[in-house]
Amino acid sequence: MNTPLLHPTAVISPKAELGKGVQVDAYSVIGPNVRIGDGTLVKHHVTIDKNTLIGKNCQIFPFASVGTDPQDLTFKGEETWVHIGDDNVIREFITINRGTVKGGGVTRIGSHNYFMAYVHIAHDCQIGSHIQFANNTTLAGHVEVEDYVGISAFCSMLQFVRIGRNAYIGGYSIVCQDILPFAKVAQSRESFSLYGPNAIGMMRHGLSREFIENVKDIYRIIYHSDLNTTQAVQQIGEHHAGSEEARVITDFIGKTKRGILKNFRSDE
Repeated sequence: MNTPLLHPTAVISPKAELGKGVQVDAYSVIGPNVRIGDGTLVKHHVTIDKNTLIGKNCQIFPFASVGTDPQDLTFKGEETWVHIGDDNVIREFITINRGTVKGGGVTRIGSHNYFMAYVHIAHDCQIGSHIQFANNTTLAGHVEVEDYVGISAFCSMLQFVRIGRNAYIGGYSIVCQDILPFAKVAQSRESFSLYGPNAIGMMRHGLSREFIENVKDIYRIIYHSDLNTTQAVQQIGEHHAGSEEARVITDFIGKTKRGILKNFRSDE
């Protein structure tokens, strides 16, 4: 089907562009400067407010709200955007806000992500691809989440926090510092702690046993030595020179603004 399938009760701006085979169900509202890619399904009672680009073959479920104004007291109505890639699933009651000028102007989401119900993506967040967000995950402004991350239910991310690739965050966690790539972290009654590398997640992603063992050794240098972070980065460079895993982790540390989570807790 090449022609968009539009329910007669849907309200669609003449300034919106709908791709081939797009379906918009009953009582949904599509605002100006919205572009929706081929094959995307917009179920009933969805709002896509304005200035939003959505890729191909996405599914947007009832009562989702995408492209609304940022919840930022400094926002004065500037032209800002949401960019969303292909093959994303956006479930019920999700909110995704546009960016702010001071944050770069774009809230950006990659492709092949699954957002479960009641997730909130605030202004200027930068979200990668192949990520799973469980119910009620809440991201404050300017949060960055890299590819292949798994976030469990009822997690909250402070502004400007960064989550490294292939990390796993356990349910009900409150994240106030950057989480290293490949990390497994969780909230307990006592504290929010790192439990070592996310070995299961890495195996599921198809990373080699050698890669995983190298990550474990890098974590031992960071978390089980008497070295400070600068010294640990230097030793990682000496022991794992040229490896992808060392580069990914040390580059991430070098860009941290909130500091990396250092509270280690054994899961044994």
